[in-house]
Amino acid sequence: MASLVEKADPEVENNEGDEDDNGPAPEEESTATFTPVVQLETVEVKTMEEDEDVVYRQRGKLYVFGETLLDKGTGNKSWKERGVGEIKLLKHRESNRIRVLMRQEKTLKLLVNHFLDPRIVLTPNVGNEKSWVWVAFDFSEGKLEETTFALRFGTVDFAKEFKAAFEAGQEEMKKLMAGLDSAEGAKEADEAAEAIEKLGVKDEAAPAEAAAATEEESK
Repeated sequence: MASLVEKADPEVENNEGDEDDNGPAPEEESTATFTPVVQLETVEVKTMEEDEDVVYRQRGKLYVFGETLLDKGTGNKSWKERGVGEIKLLKHRESNRIRVLMRQEKTLKLLVNHFLDPRIVLTPNVGNEKSWVWVAFDFSEGKLEETTFALRFGTVDFAKEFKAAFEAGQEEMKKLMAGLDSAEGAKEADEAAEAIEKLGVKDEAAPAEAAAATEEESK
């Protein structure tokens, strides 16, 4: 009667006990530590917005009208996209001046940075009710430069809200500038009156001194 138990292959048994020297080495966790050569300190970066309150903010896409790099110096201008981000109206807590500011998303690069001049006129973009065009003396590139902007919003309602906030801010700036002009004018008038008064006192003293000198000579 044949045995139901099969004999194991001796070669297989011997191979199972042997270690494979050609196989990959087991992974070991590294315990090495590295000390940086230069120690960097945390530096607080100010955006110059710390002393301002946000009057209005909305996300939009900005375009500028100007020469491209290929057309530099040729005078050929066209619309080019500058970036996407939040357009803000910021009011300074002390001076109450309002400026228009926009930064590129993620990079925070300045796209728009100019005061809300009451003389700026928002013009509807031709064929697009969600976009406004205006011209301002902008300082986002590090120098004061007359720039033509076009800002497009996601909806018509957002565009209308921007116009309302923009023009309301212009009214505030108009009153503020009128007050500053009158204050400066009053200060100049006071200074002029004080100078005239001093001049008058000096002129009155001179004849008196001359009369006293004449009287001394006559004696």
